[in-house]
Amino acid sequence: MGTVIMHSVVSVDGFIADDNGDVGPLHEWYFSGDVPISVGGDEPADHSAAASRIKVSPASAEYVGSMWESIGTIVMGRTLFDQVNGWEGKPPAGDHVVVVSHRPKPAGWHPEASYHFVDDITAAIDTAQRLAGDRTVAVNAGDVGAQILAAGLVDEVAMDVVPVIFGSGRRYFGGIDGQRLLDDPHVVIQGERVLHLKFTVRR
Repeated sequence: MGTVIMHSVVSVDGFIADDNGDVGPLHEWYFSGDVPISVGGDEPADHSAAASRIKVSPASAEYVGSMWESIGTIVMGRTLFDQVNGWEGKPPAGDHVVVVSHRPKPAGWHPEASYHFVDDITAAIDTAQRLAGDRTVAVNAGDVGAQILAAGLVDEVAMDVVPVIFGSGRRYFGGIDGQRLLDDPHVVIQGERVLHLKFTVRR
């Protein structure tokens, strides 16, 4: 089974979006460098179905490119799915998406896309790992990611920390309660306007 990584871009005070779900300046570093990121081919990655192609700093390009290339399945919550309309059936990385939701896939929504709707976090990770094989399962941070972390199903926490303070909004760790220990970061990479960190979850 591949590694399960909880991941998102995050403000220095721990938010992945504002109260309305707007990421504001959190993704600006994706488009402020000189190096295009390619995933699975020669074409630059088109993150979140953005019209603008990603170009980042050399340090970020090596880290982000290899990380996205490793992803087999993305796990996301229904709120994000609805907000981005499931990236129109074309995930920014990987071949499959598992949506944690008590509601089914919208009728007629991109039947060709490998999107699976599951109403339980354990079943979601089981499905994601089966689909990913030995590739990485990337869990989007937020409420669903926090539930998966609290259930002991996350191996690593990855944060792309951007120097901005939101003050309020949607938290990286959702509404998780109690302490969770992480090991010292085994990845620390300084990009331009972003700091890439990766931690192993201590068992």
